[in-house]
Amino acid sequence: MKGLYIVTPDWDDTQQLVDITEQALRGGAMLVQYRHKTAGEALRREQAGRLLELCRRYGRPLVINDFVALCNELGADGVHVGGTDASVAQVREALGPAKIVGASCYGSLQLACDAYQAGASYVAFGGFYPSRVKKYPVTTPREIIQQAKEQQPLPAVVIGGMTHDNALVLVESGADMVAAISSVYTAADPEAAARGFARMFSSP
Repeated sequence: MKGLYIVTPDWDDTQQLVDITEQALRGGAMLVQYRHKTAGEALRREQAGRLLELCRRYGRPLVINDFVALCNELGADGVHVGGTDASVAQVREALGPAKIVGASCYGSLQLACDAYQAGASYVAFGGFYPSRVKKYPVTTPREIIQQAKEQQPLPAVVIGGMTHDNALVLVESGADMVAAISSVYTAADPEAAARGFARMFSSP
């Protein structure tokens, strides 16, 4: 797992969501997380299904935030869980060994180690910077990336206010993926914005 990891905003307009996601995929996004905290069940199923079709065309995985049953129903590639959702162990048991299970670890090395032991596929740290979308303490130190890699082997995703200007230092510190919402979805040119993040992972 390497590159730009896009997380969808809480948009009810499915066509807009699909269109901007496709632009980001054209720009080099490597993984899509469908996250819509206020959607009803029907809208969530519609949007996740459309995004899954899109990701299949581009050969990129789609993970769904929180909803294990929806992932299994649609045949999506995995689930991302936060600190208040089902446990990594529960999700891994429900999805089986082949699916992606991501875990939010905030600024905690212990959560990352626990996630690894429970069968996570990757760990996500943050917030590193203030976000326009999510509210959280901006207290995650850059050093946590290398410290986590010394303790367990999972890919590290960084999230929280990521921009072209501030994400590169985290990639240089060992981050495997940069997760972005607003910096891609509300950009004037989402494809170019995605390409800018993707370039951070290009070999010199």
